[in-house]
This record gives sequence, C-alpha cells and structure tokens, in this order.
Amino acid sequence: MLALRLTRAAHPAVQLRRLLVSAASAGTGFLLLCTLGHAMSNPAAPAASVLRLAWCAAPLVATVHFAVAVARTDPGTRPRSGLSAIGLGPARMMAVSATTTALSTVLGSMLALLFFLHLRGDITGMPFDGAAAAFLAAGTPLPLPAALTLLALVPAAACLSVALVLRPRDPRPAPRGGTRTGLGRFGRAGTRETFGAYGRFGSRLRRTAHGGSGRATATADAGTLAAGTALLPDEESTAQEPDGTADPFSALTPPADTDRPDPTAVLPWSVAVVAAGLAAEAYAVRTTTGGLAMPGGLAAGPVGVLVGWVLAAVGLALAGPGLTHLCGRLLQAVHPGAVRLLAGRVLMEESARIGRPLGIVCAVASAAYAMAALQDPDTAPLGPLTALGYCLVAGCALATLLTAAVETRQARAATTAALLRMGAPNTMLRGAAALRAGVLLAVFGPLTVLVAELAARPLGR
Repeated sequence: MLALRLTRAAHPAVQLRRLLVSAASAGTGFLLLCTLGHAMSNPAAPAASVLRLAWCAAPLVATVHFAVAVARTDPGTRPRSGLSAIGLGPARMMAVSATTTALSTVLGSMLALLFFLHLRGDITGMPFDGAAAAFLAAGTPLPLPAALTLLALVPAAACLSVALVLRPRDPRPAPRGGTRTGLGRFGRAGTRETFGAYGRFGSRLRRTAHGGSGRATATADAGTLAAGTALLPDEESTAQEPDGTADPFSALTPPADTDRPDPTAVLPWSVAVVAAGLAAEAYAVRTTTGGLAMPGGLAAGPVGVLVGWVLAAVGLALAGPGLTHLCGRLLQAVHPGAVRLLAGRVLMEESARIGRPLGIVCAVASAAYAMAALQDPDTAPLGPLTALGYCLVAGCALATLLTAAVETRQARAATTAALLRMGAPNTMLRGAAALRAGVLLAVFGPLTVLVAELAARPLGR
C-alpha cells in the first residue's frame, strides 16, 4: 500500500521514467512471447527457437539495467533521517523500491500479453489481415503457464537487481590511525573541520592585515578555491556555524572516507578484454567456417565472432569509469582555471556513476555500427522483431545514461546551491557542463568508431 501511495504521489518526471520502464518491459516481454510463438509454429526446429530465446538476453539485460537506474533516482523511496522511527528504515525503503519496480515491470508484461493476444486474434479477431499469424501460432492454443513464466522473467530479474543494488550497507569502520579531515590534515574521528572553517580563518587574517577591504578579497579567493574543490559526498553535510546556523561551505567538504577505489585501476584490464575480444573474433574467422545465424539479415558466422563481440562490448563498458576519470584529470592539466577545475573535479568524482552507463552506450553504438557495416544489401531488410530488439537495447542504454545524469545532478544539488550562494555565475556552471560533455564526446566518440571498425574488419565487409 505504501508503494502504491508513493507511486501515485510522485513527480511527473518520476512517473515518466517509470512509464519508460513499463514500455521497455512490454517490449522485452513481447519478444519473449514471440519466441514462444515461433517454438509453437515450428516444433520440429527446437534449435532455432532456442537461438531466438538467446537473442532476447540482450533486451532483457538492458531493461533490467534501466529499471535499476530508475530505482536509484527515485526520490520517493530514498532513505531519509527520521523515517526509521516510524518503521521506514533503509531495509523497508529498499523493499518499497523493489515493489515499485515490480509494479512498473508487471504493468509492462501485462501490456505485452494483451498485445500478443490481440495479434493472435484471441481477443477481437485477427488484425492486419492475418499478417502475424505465421510467427505467432495463431491456430494453436497458447500454453498459459509457459507464457506467464516468460513474462515473469523481467519483473523477477528487475526486483532482485534493485534489492541487491539498494540493499542496506553497514558504514565503514573508522581507521585506527585517525581519519583525514579538512584540507589534508589528520585527526580523530568526529573532529572533522569543514571547508568553511578554513575560509573564515583566512578572512580573519585578511581583515586583520588589511582592514575592511579583506572581506571582498577573501570572498573571491574562497569562490575560486571552491570551484576547484567541489567534491560532494553522497549525503548532504550537516555542519553548522558556532552560532548554530548552517555552514554554506559544508557542502564543498571532501568525503571523509579515502578508501574509495581508483577507477583507473580497472582500465588496463578493460583494454585487455577489448583486445582479447578482437583477437578471438579474428581467430574464429580464420579457423572456422559456417556457424551461428545472425539476426537482421546478417551473414552467418562462427560462434567465436559473437564471443569476440561480447568481450569487446564488455571491455568498453568496463573502461567507461576509468576513461571518465582520466578525462577529469586531463581537464585539470596545465594551469587550469575555475571552469576547468570544476568540470574536471566533477568528472573525477562522478566517474563511476556516469562512466559505467556511458561505456555501455559506447558498446551498444559500436555493436550497431559493426552490424550496419556487415548488413548484406542483397538480403531482406531488418524484420520487425529484430528492429524492436535493436531499439530496446539502444533506447534502454541511452535512457540509463540520461537517468544517471539526473542522479548526478540530484547528488550535486547541495554543491550547486553553495556555489550560487558564494556568487558563482550561472554561465560558469553551464560552461563547466558543456566542457564535460565536449571532452567525453571527444574521447568516447573516436574510441567507439575504432572498436567498431576493428570488429567488422575480420569478416571482410
């Protein structure tokens, strides 16, 4: 009941993201039901039906990934202080998020079933002059248990993934040697000083040495330094001034934990995975003949080609956070200004949150580019089911990236508000955002085209 109330009272933008999850679930469920219809129409060719079911794995994974991204950005199911007193702790809110995801995905699965039955002619007669009767087994009774089992795959996988990602985690124990506080000092846990303390200390020194004119100079220096140290923790800071008011500089304080893994540590392994995929594809083409049937009119190729494509796509997805982190470092090289510092620090801080879906988008774009290059012009064009599968994977990947961008904006709302209170112009924030987008496009765009060209070259098209 709580999940229903939160779903009904959500913001229109949140409702739109949930409807997109329902649409993706409906598309994936319809593909699974079409696989069942093919198996019913061709009982003598079980291998072809199994292959069609295997091709549905990509839309299924893309839909689940998108559902998890939407659940992470849902403000209605986010844990807040004070909710544990009324029984809405992190575990309960995680259950609410999983239930909300189940409602969205079940709605999409039911829509897929209704549309599938409509195309079969089981509800209002055969539409489209019976054009879909061949691959939907219109004259055969539909086995309801098998259909419900296939439709339950998306809701079950999405709920389990949301529960796993949003499960409550115990806080990290404080290190024995003290925690890092402030701007590089070490001290005991619980004595962390905020960035505002250093700004106030400097302003007092300026006023002592130069009189009343020190206030403007200290404010300008604090604004420039804030642009370079805009590292936002996952939760808003609650530091206060000595008189009890909120500290506007507390949102700019770096996170207390310094044990966060370096995204660039995985970069060599991801490059190795991409190289292994391309090498496996080239080796499979030279040593084997015939093989697996490709969807969408592509020529049949060895199984090693598909394995190589999968490895290359996984390598690109793994390389996303590391490349995003390196882009942030590149922006801060060679005497950066305030805009470059702000853009670079944001990319470094949000490399894991943005880089992973960005790498997946690059992997999907690389696969689409390679498949378009391998398309045989003499064969029939893409069928409706193949086009639906491509659109589902590409649309879910792009929607996940946009949802991650929304999550990043929500997480950095306190930092943005603090910069605006300190007098940072809106043009500087917009310029930093445009600079981040330009650098990411300049790095990931050529990389995607390069991997796609290398993946399509061994097949000689």
